Amino acid sequence: MFSIQIAIRHSVLLITAGLALSCASSKQANKSVSFASNPVVAHRGAFLKNKFPENSIASLKEAIRLGSTGSEFDVRMTIDDSLVINHDPAFQKLVIDKTIFADLRKLSLSNGEAIPTLSEYLQAGLTNNKTTRLVLEIKPSDIGKEKAVQIVTKVLATVKATGASSKTVYISFDYEMLKTIHQLDPKAITQYLNGDKSPEQLAKDGINGLDYHFSVFQKKPEWITEAKKLGLILNAWTVNDPAIMDWLIKEGFDFITTNEPELLLQKIATK
Repeated sequence: MFSIQIAIRHSVLLITAGLALSCASSKQANKSVSFASNPVVAHRGAFLKNKFPENSIASLKEAIRLGSTGSEFDVRMTIDDSLVINHDPAFQKLVIDKTIFADLRKLSLSNGEAIPTLSEYLQAGLTNNKTTRLVLEIKPSDIGKEKAVQIVTKVLATVKATGASSKTVYISFDYEMLKTIHQLDPKAITQYLNGDKSPEQLAKDGINGLDYHFSVFQKKPEWITEAKKLGLILNAWTVNDPAIMDWLIKEGFDFITTNEPELLLQKIATK
């Protein structure tokens, strides 16, 4: 526990230094912050309709082009501490947290893109984007708590250095990671994914929202009311069924994460 506390204190110093170095770029980014009023979050980008690879820069750019209010993506760390965008633990059979970055870069996504670094992805997400949040999911680490703190620290430092703080939302299944984000950067927006914490508990721990599978809200509809009373963000994943989309829209969810952003945008336009 003591070593973890030292790691967090060291992380605070690194984040503070990053803030100073990225102050100018962050101020520039803040000037253009504006988000679409729809609740549509494209899951791993808008990939399905045009058969883009999931978590590719192409799918991110398509989510921005559509005017989605958010585009979700997944972050992992290589064995040599590089942050890359990929959902699964492995990329083309190479386990990411056991592979050096240079070996991952020898492989390509199905559209010819290299596996993106977090910095590259964020830079693409800031380009010609005045409507779309960057919904950054930090994948849990199986290596241990100290590694988790290291990943969170580097993610926050990269976001700040890129000038993307004002456009970035953090989500994770790892509750301790989100609490660490809140400790390191209290202004960061965080949403929990696992569905096992009440709105009251989230509010107590400084987590900003519930980003749960829609079935959790079906089983516990009282959490919708409770979250609204507490001023927490309501998000549901991964919603591709038109009937469930209609229900969540009726319930007034802030965000709906979907593989079908085009369909959800069409539904919103006709309401």
